[in-house]
This record gives sequence, structure tokens and C-alpha cells, in this order.
Amino acid sequence: MIDKEAVRKILVIKLRAVGDVVLSTIVLKNLRHAFERTSIEFLTEPAGGNILMDHPLIDSVMVFDKHVMSSLGLIRKVRRQQYDLVIDLFGNPRTALITKLSGARYRVGYRFRGRSYAYNILVEPRGGEVHNTQFNLDALESIGVPVIDRTLHIVPRIPDEERVATLWPKLAPHGERVIAMNVGGGWAIKRWPLDRFAALADSLMEECKCLVMLTWGPGEEGAVAKVRAMMRRAPIVPPPTTLLEMAALLRRCAMMVSNDSGPMHIGAAMGIPVLGIFGPTSPRLQGPWGTMARTVQVENLDCLGCNLTKCPIGNLCMQQLTVERVLEAATTLWAEAGRQH
Repeated sequence: MIDKEAVRKILVIKLRAVGDVVLSTIVLKNLRHAFERTSIEFLTEPAGGNILMDHPLIDSVMVFDKHVMSSLGLIRKVRRQQYDLVIDLFGNPRTALITKLSGARYRVGYRFRGRSYAYNILVEPRGGEVHNTQFNLDALESIGVPVIDRTLHIVPRIPDEERVATLWPKLAPHGERVIAMNVGGGWAIKRWPLDRFAALADSLMEECKCLVMLTWGPGEEGAVAKVRAMMRRAPIVPPPTTLLEMAALLRRCAMMVSNDSGPMHIGAAMGIPVLGIFGPTSPRLQGPWGTMARTVQVENLDCLGCNLTKCPIGNLCMQQLTVERVLEAATTLWAEAGRQH
């Protein structure tokens, strides 16, 4: 427990990746409820900063770009802010050191080997036992912050919404329902084959009487072009967007099908039905979060959820996952979502 009256300034740390930053937003409303008049700031890397900018539950975002600032420079910057409470949700050696040297009275972090020295309030890490959202909430519960909210909070700004409001009628000019499809992903072995995405998109457009929008980010133009070329019917391919503009786009979609990725978690945060395609990562631990979130994977494969970034046996979890299996899961979710509305 901590003396809440003594806490005037809080720093939450989650450096990367986009999906993990999105999942960490589950702490924000709970912190704001417990510390109504306290300044809450967030330390992250540029991609995380892009999605948290001007967030209504955060007073400011400190962006650490390792190509611009040294770790020593960041430590000095953090110390100058005179935080009373630092919550390290990332827990790598760099963030442990930043937390240790922050000067904060309360330093919260996970009992990872070689990093426990940095914290005076230790949290037992349950990353292999509970969903990542609860992993983040464990840090709050360790200091007596009640969990009154279990939703993710990604908030597009007014300019993001205005741009998408102008763009959307051009993408779906006749009011068609749209399924977003994200074919990218951080690790190669987390990506379902592109030709299967193309076949799935064609089938969904036919069976669900909808349009399919291929979402994309920097470096994914080629993958989207390949899927588009393999499809029988033309998909929607939006112009380049920021992460918050993508969030505003996804909010207007009827459903999303995605590899395990940052956009998958953004879609879930926007409250739309999301089907996550999983293999080397565990849907129980890292799946999309929400009442209308579902996952699909190969059944009865012993190595599922290995969490490896390279596969020694030919990426069977993705290669054995058929279009028919994903289509069945997608149309089931589509029908379920339709009944909800």
C-alpha cells in the first residue's frame, strides 16, 4: 500500500510494442479514478507516443527515441520531473534502471531476475499465467488501486476523426458493411500466408455481402499489393494513415480479421468484433481483448504458443491453418455480431 495523498505525480512506463502499449491502457481509467487530481504521465517509444498523443486520461507523454536520446539523457529527464510514483509495466534492464534512478518515493515493478533491485514495491510476474491486461492490472493491485474498469482506452483525436469522416464515404460509398483485414504482423512466423488471406477475403465478400478493407502500415505496402492482386474482387485499400486515424477507420468497420499484431489490439480497443489468427503466440495470454473478441488456430499442435520468433519446424501453426477453418470462425463471429445488433 502507498500513501495516496503523497502522490502528486505518476509516471507509467511501457516502451513498446504497439500492441503491448494498447493493452497497457487498461490501467489508465483505474489510475485516474484513484488519483483524480494527480498528474499522470506515460513514457514510451515513438510508435507508442503516436497512439497516446493527446490522450484524455494522460496529462503528458514522454517519448524516448533511442536514436535521438541516450539512456543517460532519459534518466536525467525523468529525474527532473520529480515523480512520486513510477510504475514500470515494461520491466527490461533499461526501464528498471530508469525507475531505480528516477528519485520516486514509490517504484513499482515486476520481480524479474536481475531487475528486482530497482523497485521497492515488487509484483509477482504472471505473464505466463494470465492475459496481458491482467498482468498490467497486477501492478495497480499491488499498490491498492481498485480495478473499476477493464476496458482498453485508445482515443482518436478530433483531427483524426475529421479526416476519416471525410475519407469513409469514398471507401464505402453506398453504406456497405466493411470487414477490416490486417495481413501484417511484427514477426514473420505470426503471419498467415498472403494467398490464404486473399481467398478468405473473396469468400467473406461473397458470403457476408460486405466489403473487405486491407489495413496497412509502413513497410506493408508490398504485402497488401500481393493480396489485392490475388483477389477476384477489389478490396478497399485506404491511403496512408496514422495509428489514431487507423483506429478511427476501424471503429467504422463491422468486424476485423487479423494476425496477432498491434492493429488487432487497436481494433479490439475500438470495440468492434475481432477474430485473431494465432500460432506461435498464445491467445490466452495475448489475444484480442473484449466481449466480441475471438481467436482461431490449428487444433492439437503441441508447439502452439511457443513464443519463438523463428520456427525450426516449418511454421506448421500457420501452414496447417486452412482458409476453411478461418472462414468458419469468421462467419460464426459475423453472425454472432449481427445478433448483438
